[in-house]
Amino acid sequence: MLCRSCAGWLRSLPTLRLRAPGSPPAWSSARLPALPVWAAASVSAASPGGWYEALAASAPVRTAEEVLLGAQEATGLPWWGSIILSTVALRGAVTLPLAAYQHYILAKVENLQPEIKDIAKRLNQEVAVCARQFGWSKRVARLTYLKNMRRLVSELYVRDNCHPFKATVLVWVQLPMWVFISVALRNLSTGATRSDAGISVQEQLAAGGTLWFPDLTAMDSTWILPVSVGVVNLLIVEIFALQKIGTSRFQMYVTNFVRAVSVLMIPVAATVPSALVLYWLCSSLMGLTQNLLLRSPGFRQLCRIPPSKSDSETPYRDLAAAFCAKFLSRKR
Repeated sequence: MLCRSCAGWLRSLPTLRLRAPGSPPAWSSARLPALPVWAAASVSAASPGGWYEALAASAPVRTAEEVLLGAQEATGLPWWGSIILSTVALRGAVTLPLAAYQHYILAKVENLQPEIKDIAKRLNQEVAVCARQFGWSKRVARLTYLKNMRRLVSELYVRDNCHPFKATVLVWVQLPMWVFISVALRNLSTGATRSDAGISVQEQLAAGGTLWFPDLTAMDSTWILPVSVGVVNLLIVEIFALQKIGTSRFQMYVTNFVRAVSVLMIPVAATVPSALVLYWLCSSLMGLTQNLLLRSPGFRQLCRIPPSKSDSETPYRDLAAAFCAKFLSRKR
């Protein structure tokens, strides 16, 4: 009777159907997508000449070279200005909308947490009743709970069209774009491009710098650009870390790893042409601006990002207070 009564009020949940732990998942018979033709060609091309040579000669890198060359010819700016303008345009047109979409998905996922907690509580009670009635062991009961909990949460994500994996689309677009443009700038700086104008472009870059880096094909001997890249990246990491409350050990490890990568970027940036470091610095500054902009209540409302519990009416004041509490209070 108890099990039947529990099942009655659980009918309000999204089609609760307890499945045995050994039942095969619905997706087990699905076929994995075949490797794209361009990916297979890249893998085969990497074998004889090395992976970097294959990447430098790949179609996405050649496209990035054409974009950079076209932007420089269209604007007529010196190369340092063209690199900055191209970076701002690409980040503003591509990554900013994707970042807004990421925050949109994360806000919807956060708003689902109270409902998920309520489902977890009631499902735990139903599994406990069924375990006593059918004599399930603790292991079978736990596996049944986890299996059905994953299914119910997945149904909620489908219902609200906010699967967390959609929030990773920014990484899958931003990281390849950063790599392709970096390799394209290195090709142009070293004359490695196959274009007939490769040598003239290298000469233009050699005279297209400004201030303390007049030669964009040379390394920054002052280390101002490399150190600036590391500082801006560390600032982005710390701003992200200040927003997290009650971080897990895994999140702490990831944050420390990104901090280490940001510091290691300084000596790496000191060994590459200044054109690359200028692009990295502009990209990091745009990332910092994007991070701060997406915390503005007005901008979030403009992007139709749903309000969530973690939102603040004074995000910048809260950031400043958290920064002072974390860093300045230790010195006193």
